[in-house]
Amino acid sequence: MKKIYKRIKAFLYLFFFIISVLVVFICFYTTSSQDKIWRIRKNWAKLQAKIFNFDYELEGEFDPNVQMILMNHQSMLDIIALEALYPRNLCWIAKKELGELPIFKIAMKKPKLLCIDRKNPRDLVRILKEAKERLNENRVLAIFPEGTRSKTPKMLKFQSGAKALTEKLNLKVQPILIVDSALILDSKAFTLGSGTLKLVALPCVDTSEAKWLENTRKKMQELLDIQRSKIKTED
Repeated sequence: MKKIYKRIKAFLYLFFFIISVLVVFICFYTTSSQDKIWRIRKNWAKLQAKIFNFDYELEGEFDPNVQMILMNHQSMLDIIALEALYPRNLCWIAKKELGELPIFKIAMKKPKLLCIDRKNPRDLVRILKEAKERLNENRVLAIFPEGTRSKTPKMLKFQSGAKALTEKLNLKVQPILIVDSALILDSKAFTLGSGTLKLVALPCVDTSEAKWLENTRKKMQELLDIQRSKIKTED
């Protein structure tokens, strides 16, 4: 019965989500200001939590001088949470396949988000150029280095794109751990629960280390396991 309730709630959320996205698209095309578009995105993300009665908890602090953030990925809620909480205009970096879907193509064009073709090494030249442009606009690059959502308790291997961008553009990088967002919004099982989504802002990475990306994944996984054990103890 509980699972049925969560699915009904998810269907209601999907209906509202589609309507709210259409409204956001209309708002996007009424302005050319990236600052206003960012405000629209942020207010939309905050609205999701209020309507469906879940909350966010942030441990640690976002570094004001960071140029790129790395997050683990389980659910669409990951993007919503960062849009709601992050104090600066994020430039999401997504895989090319998402950018080819009609709804995502529209959603990514106006806010000037980036799509990368992971199968084409030559595409890195274009991404570096556009990423540098976004940084010059005082935006922060945001990437899921796993490349897709993890379906298990373990994070997937971090892809090399984040490392290439960091080293080519000499970026300051901060990892942000998202603790089991799929327990609230599971996009695969199509269920929506409630509760508090916890995010942990880790210290910035020492990118001078040769294996900094692999070490970052290891530290994030260890912390994720600790956070999960805390939740079980509280229950």
